[in-house]
Amino acid sequence: MPARHITQGLDRTTRPVQAEVDARPRPRTVGPITQTDIVRFAGAGGDFNPLHHDLGFAASAGFQRPIAMGQLTAGLLAGWLTDWCGVENLLRFEVRFTGFGVATVELTAARGKDLLVTGRASVVVETG
Repeated sequence: MPARHITQGLDRTTRPVQAEVDARPRPRTVGPITQTDIVRFAGAGGDFNPLHHDLGFAASAGFQRPIAMGQLTAGLLAGWLTDWCGVENLLRFEVRFTGFGVATVELTAARGKDLLVTGRASVVVETG
């Protein structure tokens, strides 16, 4: 049985990933992503933006075909990462969608002086 490790309050029974500074997991190629993949992911995640499934709508937005949602890409990245380090060793995972002006917003929720939730959001903003 593997040794038990406790990190930041988490009890884990697998060993942390062994890696050198600047080590990188092996590259992974995924795809092609099909329209069926996109529709299935939309159903699972509830993202029914027509940009992801409607050819005419995608064309009116300047795309040759419907496009995969960013969360699908983020999910593929998360799978690649956890295949390397083990999902039980993942303490935090953040993604940032790029290509637009982005503003970062710090969020908090409190009851009186008691801080209940902290968060961070990135939103697309108009630039220029």
